[in-house]
Amino acid sequence: MDRLIYTAMTGASQTLNRQAAVTHNLANVASAGYRAEEHRLRAVQVQSNAQQKGLATRAFVVDASTHTDFTAGPIMITGRPLDISVQGAGWMAVQLADGSEAYTRNGSFEINVNGIVQTRSGLTVLGDGGAISIPPEVAISVGTDGTISALPESGARNTVSVVGRFKLVNPPEADLVRGDDGLFRLRDGSAAPTDERVTVAAGSLESSNVNAAAQMVTMISLARQFEMQMKVLSAADANDRAATQILASR
Repeated sequence: MDRLIYTAMTGASQTLNRQAAVTHNLANVASAGYRAEEHRLRAVQVQSNAQQKGLATRAFVVDASTHTDFTAGPIMITGRPLDISVQGAGWMAVQLADGSEAYTRNGSFEINVNGIVQTRSGLTVLGDGGAISIPPEVAISVGTDGTISALPESGARNTVSVVGRFKLVNPPEADLVRGDDGLFRLRDGSAAPTDERVTVAAGSLESSNVNAAAQMVTMISLARQFEMQMKVLSAADANDRAATQILASR
């Protein structure tokens, strides 16, 4: 009976974890630049001191890895000069509170009271030389290479000056790991180099790549799977009780 219990118990536990991931995806279906995540499971033999090679008939279900879907989401036109979407592969760099770098596809930026470009959550957006400072009373435009140009809104309005350039990177997807804040970092904690091939488009945002219909189907499937696993546990318990009664009567 314990073979049933091992498989069903751990399977039900990991099914709940997968359900939580699907719920998180659905909660971020409207989050710009969000990348869907998926938990991948595998079976592991139960190890025993008496059986060095493990117990072949008994296995745990464990969470092998968290997979990220890096497929690009649809582009939404907004018209805001500081709404930036990456075209194709690539990321925009931001600075965390500890000074390290993180990467995002959510290009909904704003200018704070000090003229620094930042994310909606207050993180500094990085340029090739650090933070990007925008002078007051200017109209800005962003080129496809991430260059930020400023045009004075008063006085001589025929002088365009470059005030900065977004740091655009494109590290291998296998080297990226998602943090609890939804931002991505390199596994070794280093900073990715600038990639001149990455291009952006101003006045647009990349939507989440979560397919809400597919996630709802997955949620229903996981709910049915959990119910089946709980029924198996109940059946194993009933069989164990019946076997105990037979042995006790002898």
